[in-house]
Amino acid sequence: MREKNIPDLLAQEEVSQLLNVPSQRLEEAYWKGTVKNYQKHNLEAIQFRKGVGSVEAGTVVLMGEEIEVIRGFPKIRRTLLLKPALEKHFTRKDVAVEEKMNGYNVRIACIDHRIIAFTRGGYVCPYTTRKANEILDLDLFFQENPDMVICGEMVGTLNPYVSHYYPEVGKLGFRIFDLREKITNTPRTVMDKRELLEEYGLEPVRLLGIFPVKEAPEKILEIVRDLGYNDREGVVMKDPMMQLEPLKYTSSQAQASELEYALSYPFDLARAFLFSRIIREGFQAYEMDETDDELRERALRMGESIIYPMLRTIKKVKEGEIAAEDLVIEVENQEEAEEFIRHLRDLKVMATLVEIKDKKAVIRRIHQSTNDKVNNYLQGGLY
Repeated sequence: MREKNIPDLLAQEEVSQLLNVPSQRLEEAYWKGTVKNYQKHNLEAIQFRKGVGSVEAGTVVLMGEEIEVIRGFPKIRRTLLLKPALEKHFTRKDVAVEEKMNGYNVRIACIDHRIIAFTRGGYVCPYTTRKANEILDLDLFFQENPDMVICGEMVGTLNPYVSHYYPEVGKLGFRIFDLREKITNTPRTVMDKRELLEEYGLEPVRLLGIFPVKEAPEKILEIVRDLGYNDREGVVMKDPMMQLEPLKYTSSQAQASELEYALSYPFDLARAFLFSRIIREGFQAYEMDETDDELRERALRMGESIIYPMLRTIKKVKEGEIAAEDLVIEVENQEEAEEFIRHLRDLKVMATLVEIKDKKAVIRRIHQSTNDKVNNYLQGGLY
């Protein structure tokens, strides 16, 4: 009978009780592929590729000395127009505004005395795990807060997922935006979180202000303009008590940068990026009530971010090069580089090791669909 193939961990009644999801529903999710068996990095676990009931996508249930649950990070919805959205959404008197940094969403937890970093999708990232243990002093924090999950952004120029330069970070750093309980996913309040992080010498994202809801739209527009001019991403707006869902809002410059990246590999990434960013731009331009010159600058920025990167890729493929990007990570040896490549392949990313020099590994991520289709069209293929 096929029930014998269900992972032992998934079949345990305790898992159903911890997640508050009936066992039958968990089994059905397993057969559909929504829940997967995950046995890597000496872990026995199940991984939620999609949400099931109230359990978020990216949730990981692990078998160790006891059953551990690392809940997925909740999706943060985006506002297109600040004023009506904030007045409708934030029913309390104040809204806290934290910086949204351009990096990679990571959850860090202590599992059986090991400090492990999980990606948004619920995979263990060996590189991020190693670097988090090097960059952050986490031992005492997790000794005294074993049921806490650190949610943050890995940022810097040696971030292999999203490379972005922050003067205060440099090569690689970690900024924390939430502290959450393992099983319930309950977050600490904005100020409790900051006080606790300060106690352990851990660095949060910047708090840019706490404003009355009526004043917040104008203040946030000013903040986001300034962030954009300084090549920074945007903001996350939170109920200070963390009882309402946060919202996010990004700068025009960040949206243009994302478009430039996506249109460099149009047949791999552009479809998922293009429409949403253009919609954001239209509503932001409306709300900011820009002058003709400012609007022209925005339109030019958007157009250049679409046409130029695509043209560069077409020319590169025409000259016989591959549509690919090179990622750089710090490693002690070749095994660490190859372990990261295996991790990327688990994520369905085609990657190869180019070289290792001065303890830096260059890993080439190949965008095969863009490479194949551009070549086809250059040779007369029809669209």
